[in-house]
Amino acid sequence: MTTYKKAGVDVRLSDKFTQFLEEKSKFIGGFAGLLPLSETGGKYSLVASTDGVGTKLKLAFLLDRHDTIGIDLVAMCVNDLLCCGARPLLFLDYYATGRLELARSKKIIAGIMEGCRQGESALLGGETAEMPGFYKAGEYDLAGFSVGIVKKSEIIDGSKIKPGDALIGFASSGFHSNGFSLIRKALSGGGLLKKYAPRLLVPTKIYVKDVKNMRSAIKKRGGDILGLAHITGSGIAGNLERILPKKTDAIIIKSSWSVPPLMREVQRLGGISEREMFETFNMGLGMIAAVRASDAPAALKTVKGARLVGSIVKGSGKVVIK
Repeated sequence: MTTYKKAGVDVRLSDKFTQFLEEKSKFIGGFAGLLPLSETGGKYSLVASTDGVGTKLKLAFLLDRHDTIGIDLVAMCVNDLLCCGARPLLFLDYYATGRLELARSKKIIAGIMEGCRQGESALLGGETAEMPGFYKAGEYDLAGFSVGIVKKSEIIDGSKIKPGDALIGFASSGFHSNGFSLIRKALSGGGLLKKYAPRLLVPTKIYVKDVKNMRSAIKKRGGDILGLAHITGSGIAGNLERILPKKTDAIIIKSSWSVPPLMREVQRLGGISEREMFETFNMGLGMIAAVRASDAPAALKTVKGARLVGSIVKGSGKVVIK
């Protein structure tokens, strides 16, 4: 059986390191860090997040396609920012390569610019590092930094979630930018990776407009989004647990949405268990919002492809997938 750990990624060890970091700074935690601005009397906070594209870059190298990978970069950062209720403001990138190739570099930046457009962020700057001998010919690495702002009264932190609330799933555009070490392991034989690479390179969905529209619709009714979880590494359960109050559980109903066929193909070809799939990938849900049950119908109407995927019950901070 193919597993993420056998592919070289130990998620549980990563979780322990994250816990260690959170103990070192009171500002670290959740999906993004919040820093109250004393200049505003604490009424506003800066919100920041950082991420990369991971080994999805290997597919861009394989096909020599570099025009969409920048969208992934922005998406992974901005989507985390949204989980705090922040409005994205600006983005910075770090682009490192062994030798700068102008045509390829322009395509990468074009993708970043498109991501910034979708993410309603200004590309404020960044760093291009040329590092001979450090990267293989034709390869590079990308990292990004997203900064936003949020009013204290509009911070989304999950603290108001309670039994009876509804969980709404936002459709993903595919695997997004997580779990590609496992995907590459699963498709490592017989030219499978190159065959599937064009479909796997579909960029990560950016949810800025969807979240804005849903929140606006609920606010018109006097409510708000109670919690937002960006479904990345660790899958639905691992990310949804991050926003649950300790005395609640989330019940997710698998039959309430359709898992993308491509994910099932990779599962079959790689001999990946159902449990491993759900612990690694988004399985078709890129974001999950918690709202009052009375607000769910209005919320569902605002986002194309959104589904009612579960509910909140009394519990101990766990996610149960049925």
